[in-house]
Amino acid sequence: MNDTLITNDTVVFGLLALCLGFVFYTSSISKGFWGKFYKVVPTVLMCYLLPSLLVSFNIVSDEISNLYFMASRYLLPAALVLMTLSIDLKAIASLGSKALIMFFTGTVGIIIGGPIAILIISIFSPETVGGNDFDAIWRGLSTIAGSWIGGGANQAAMLEIFQYNPQEYGKMVLVDIVVANVWMAIILFGVGKTKQIDKWLGADTSAIEELRKKVTLFSEKITRVPTLNDYMMLLFFAFTAVGISHFFGDGISSYLSKNSSAVADPGNFLSFLGSSFFWMVVVATFLGIFLSFTKAKNYEGAGASKIGSVFIYILVATIGMKMDLSKVLENPGLLVIGFVWITIHAILLIIVAKLIKAPYFFLAVGSQANVGGAASAPVVAAEFHPSLTSVGVLLAVFGYVVGTGGALLCAYLMEIASNF
Repeated sequence: MNDTLITNDTVVFGLLALCLGFVFYTSSISKGFWGKFYKVVPTVLMCYLLPSLLVSFNIVSDEISNLYFMASRYLLPAALVLMTLSIDLKAIASLGSKALIMFFTGTVGIIIGGPIAILIISIFSPETVGGNDFDAIWRGLSTIAGSWIGGGANQAAMLEIFQYNPQEYGKMVLVDIVVANVWMAIILFGVGKTKQIDKWLGADTSAIEELRKKVTLFSEKITRVPTLNDYMMLLFFAFTAVGISHFFGDGISSYLSKNSSAVADPGNFLSFLGSSFFWMVVVATFLGIFLSFTKAKNYEGAGASKIGSVFIYILVATIGMKMDLSKVLENPGLLVIGFVWITIHAILLIIVAKLIKAPYFFLAVGSQANVGGAASAPVVAAEFHPSLTSVGVLLAVFGYVVGTGGALLCAYLMEIASNF
């Protein structure tokens, strides 16, 4: 961290803007090398990988930078509002039950994946999955289960419950970040192959296509040349909503934590209600949906979802800063457990998607609603279409709800597997 070349966040933000500008400029070139390149590699994946290279070469550091905090707390709620202005709740409801089925399949994949990974690795390297008392590896892995099913609040709850050695906890955080981000990169790569994947899955994408067309037609109908007044109104909607989201998010989480023993207890499945980030996302989404019932939805014609997409891509770049490729082999044994674990999660998702003929969209968003949470699920959903952002948010909320309970079950199964 001391060797990081650039520590000034203003300069770091400029580098992220440079990365995004480079990607979008080169992706607009339809011929030659870049034309062929972006037929294989999705634009969003490049927006994600280039910042990770900056971290890997010690040019910038996510440990020093506060840009992810800025993007996730300020730009994410603003994007949620702008990208749900034109939402059609009836059309989203018509997407059916497959989204929920794939979400819960992803949850089950995490719950059973941990103990299975421990059993597999114990055959080849028993010392990797060993440890005694508070140094027991299964205790540390429980924090990853909390993160991958719910999010940061659930991860903290698992650390509190199982009292894993704090000096070793950093290794688990590394596994969580590296494996989750590599998996997100694979998911994003698949976005560019959606049609081929859906064809292989035999998926019925008619409801998704109908929603896309409906939103697109509405947007075309009201599209106009935006004026300064339009941009100022979009600024008003977005960042007033951000302020309201933080005000009520902090207030609700603080009130519940102080007045409910269940919420204050990290071991209770209701502990996620004490997370201000959770309530911030919920309030921002609610405000966006509320505005979709008013004349504010016509601001989609002035580019509301496009500005929201700009914020999302900045968030993608800051998420990319969390993946330091140079640390991939720092803890090979634990990383192998992580990759085996996420592979089991992926295989189960693919099997169920094939059985119920679910579109790749539901597989990708169902997985990220678990592994990535409220910061990543909307990113992946928006890459399919801005109108689908709210699907990612709603599924991520389910992740918070089942996070602690699912992680506890996973932890107890991992304890059994460790002593098998």
